[in-house]
Amino acid sequence: MKNWFQKKNLILLIGIILIYGIVQGLNLAEIMPPFYQLNLILACIYIIMAVSLNLINGITGQFSIGHAGFMSIGAFVSAIVTVNFNGPLYLALIAGAVAAGIAGVLIGLPTLRLNGDYLAIATLGLGEIVRVIFMNMDYVGGASGFSVPSTINWTWAFWLMVISVLAIRNFTASTHGRACISIRENEIAAEAMGINTTKYKVLAFTLGAMFAGLAGGIYANYMYLIQPAQFNFMKSFDILVMVVLGGLGSLTGSVLGAIFMTFISASLSGLSEWRLVITAVLLVVLMIFRPTGLMGTKEFSLNFLGKRGERNVSAKGK
Repeated sequence: MKNWFQKKNLILLIGIILIYGIVQGLNLAEIMPPFYQLNLILACIYIIMAVSLNLINGITGQFSIGHAGFMSIGAFVSAIVTVNFNGPLYLALIAGAVAAGIAGVLIGLPTLRLNGDYLAIATLGLGEIVRVIFMNMDYVGGASGFSVPSTINWTWAFWLMVISVLAIRNFTASTHGRACISIRENEIAAEAMGINTTKYKVLAFTLGAMFAGLAGGIYANYMYLIQPAQFNFMKSFDILVMVVLGGLGSLTGSVLGAIFMTFISASLSGLSEWRLVITAVLLVVLMIFRPTGLMGTKEFSLNFLGKRGERNVSAKGK
C-alpha cells in the first residue's frame, strides 16, 4: 500500500512537470499564440478561485457568492505593494493573500452565524461594498483603474496554482477538513459531537479568502490594468458556476470546471452578446443530464492502476 501511494504521487508529479514543461517549451519557442498564453494563465487564476470557493461552499457547506470581493482585495493590495512601495513580486502576492485572509476573518465572524440564503445575501452585499470602496478610492485610481507592470508569467501562475490546490487538498484530508465536511453533512450533529462549528466555518472562510486574494494578486500583476468593475457580482457568479459545474465538494471537479469555463468563454469571445446565453444553455443541459456536476463529490483517482497491478500479481501467483 505504501509503495502504491508513493507510485501514485510520482505519477502525479511527472504529469504536472510534463504539463508545465510542454507549455513552457512552446512559450520559449514562441510557438504558442499570445491569446492562448493569456487563457492558460487565466485558467490557473480561476482554478485557484474555484478550489478556494469550493472549500467554503462545497467542503464546509456554506453559500458564499461574494468571492470576487476577496479577489479584489488581494489584487489592489498586491498592486499597491508592487507600484507604490516598489516591493518584490513574492512580497506583493503574500501581502495580497494576507490582507484578503484578514478580511475573511473580519467578515466571517459576524456573517457565518447566518445560514443558507441569508449568508449568500450577506456575502454578496459585502463583496459589492468592497468594490464600491475601491471605486471611490483615489489612492488606487478609483473607477479608472490602477496600472500595474506585468511581472507574472506562466511559471509563476502554474506553480502557485499547483501549490494552492495541494494546500487545499491537504487541508481537506486533515482532521480539520473532516470537521468541515461534518458541518456540511449535519451541522447540528457535528456540534453535538463537540466540534466548534463557528470556528471551522470561519477557518474555511478565511482560507478560501486568502487563496482568492492570492489569485487576485496574480491577476493584478499580469493584466497591466485592474479596475473595480472587473470584480463585480458577475465575477463571483462565474466562479460559483465553475464550482457547481465541476461538482460541489470535489476539488478535481473545481479544476475541471475552471478550465472548461475559461476556454468556453475564450471560444465565445467573438460572440460577446451571446456568450452568457450560450453558457447558460450549456449549464442547463448539463444540470439536466448531470445534476451533481461533472465529478459530483468524487475526486479523480489513479486507483485503477493499482487494481490493475494487483490483478497482474494475482495472475502470476496462479
